[in-house]
Amino acid sequence: MEQRTRRGRTPRAEILDAAGELFTTNGYATTSTRAVADAVGIRQASLYHHFAAKDDILDALLAETIATPLELAASMRDLAEPPATCLYTLAWFDVRQLCAAQWNLGALYLLPEVRSERFAVFRLRRDELRGHYEAFAGQVIAEAGVAGIPGAEALPFRLVETVISIRSDEGAAPEYAERTIPDATLRMLGWTGDLDEAREAAGRLLDRLDARLPLG
Repeated sequence: MEQRTRRGRTPRAEILDAAGELFTTNGYATTSTRAVADAVGIRQASLYHHFAAKDDILDALLAETIATPLELAASMRDLAEPPATCLYTLAWFDVRQLCAAQWNLGALYLLPEVRSERFAVFRLRRDELRGHYEAFAGQVIAEAGVAGIPGAEALPFRLVETVISIRSDEGAAPEYAERTIPDATLRMLGWTGDLDEAREAAGRLLDRLDARLPLG
């Protein structure tokens, strides 16, 4: 009998949890599927029932980090909401989920393996998410008029992802990030509105979308 040592809703979730820890703490290249199986408390053969290879595990972990932000961004594109509200909502949610993850999975974006053809679909989906950020940011800049900063639309996505390196540097998810980073995504574009009102509007929007998306 296999004595699994991790809690999870499914064996697949347990494998991903163990791999997330080992990949982010010991390194992807040096972590074997046997090590992942041992960390779960299952046989290596049982792991292969869920994932055919180690890169399939990595691909699943990467996909988890952007799936729901992508759904959220897409759901807002057709809403009659101010662009500042949409951008703040997306940044707030994205930072929150990057901080809430047990392991700093965003750090896996920088692996050289992720630049290979094997992970082309993930890179395309990440580019799609970045496109949503830039579209909302461009609209914010346009609405800001003379205060807007042309060309800054590329910055909010990159600012949000700084939480990954901050978390690595500080050894824990930064508590201040959930407020500071969404606030800064608007200010860096030249937006001069009330940040408290922006946050309240974003909170109401997230509450409305909660029933439609897996935002937990």
